[in-house]
Amino acid sequence: MRRGIALLLGAVLAAGPSLPAHAHPSHPTPTTPGATPAAAEPTYGKGWQPRAAIGGGPRQEHSVAALGHRVYVIGGIVPNPAGGVAATGRTEVYDTRRDTWSEAAPLPVVMNHPNVATVGGRIYVLGGLSGGASWQALRDGFVYDPRTDRWTPLPPMPAGMERGSAAMGVRGTKIYLAGGMRTLTPGPGGLQDTVDLVSSYDVVTGRWESLPSLPQARDHVGGAIVGATFYVLGGRDRGQVNVRDTVYALDLRSRRWSERAPMPTARGGIAAAAVGGKIYTFGGEGRHDGTNPNTVFAEAEAYDTARDRWVRLAPMPVPRHGTAAVAVGGTIYIPGGGTAGGAAPVDVNDAYRPRAVGRQAAS
Repeated sequence: MRRGIALLLGAVLAAGPSLPAHAHPSHPTPTTPGATPAAAEPTYGKGWQPRAAIGGGPRQEHSVAALGHRVYVIGGIVPNPAGGVAATGRTEVYDTRRDTWSEAAPLPVVMNHPNVATVGGRIYVLGGLSGGASWQALRDGFVYDPRTDRWTPLPPMPAGMERGSAAMGVRGTKIYLAGGMRTLTPGPGGLQDTVDLVSSYDVVTGRWESLPSLPQARDHVGGAIVGATFYVLGGRDRGQVNVRDTVYALDLRSRRWSERAPMPTARGGIAAAAVGGKIYTFGGEGRHDGTNPNTVFAEAEAYDTARDRWVRLAPMPVPRHGTAAVAVGGTIYIPGGGTAGGAAPVDVNDAYRPRAVGRQAAS
């Protein structure tokens, strides 16, 4: 296997149809008995390049942020030596010029599915989900200064706004959050509490504001702001079998939601990043008809915000969900993620360089 990585597929248990909300599958890890390695080596090309594996090892359900030419991988879940997975506060830094990894100061609070954004040369974490037997929304916020390698606490999020796995976007001094979830209980029958909340945080004034709710609740969703519009793409509602292809757009001037052209492939647990006027989406988990919640997608699809049009791109060499993407200098970096439904963290780190979207096949 490339870089000695075993890409593992674990058995997944789906919730019964009588449950009010579909369960997150059991969480297999790379040491799960009976797990089998992937059959073939990844194939690169058509914009895809392999990069140095995550220095600290497999990571999933994390977030990423870019400062200059460096990509920060923050929080998430990692294999637990005692079995299963554990939440982490670890922060690692990938140097896109040198193709090397280093450590940064860890988050003061361990969390997975953190809500992360970069403003003014600093990284903001605005809540996430806890570790433990049931992952609960956290109100904790922090700001990271790369000059001092320190996280500074922010005032807690207002009660009722806390959640993890929200769509994120930045415009000016404001960070926008849409959707997310307050509870994720791993295992068969575990609760997934998806929300339709939309809010903003001004990094200068420290003021939180509630905005018009999403047309429907979403979590594990893609998000980006292009111009004055906040796009919320795909995602799911109370479980990975309930994936969606919707694209919602919030005009930040009129504060009105509209619906745009749907994604070619309904997916939750996707990674998304904007380059120019296009939003690129990668991977994901879950079948929309609920027949196979263990499905992990290789799909890469781009949305042209000016033309309201989707195109299909070359698929991911290593299909993953529960990962994150960020653009640096026109190249999109996608570190970590899971290769099987639920939790199957890997240390894969790939880069995608967009070509002219017009050359791709339209949806």
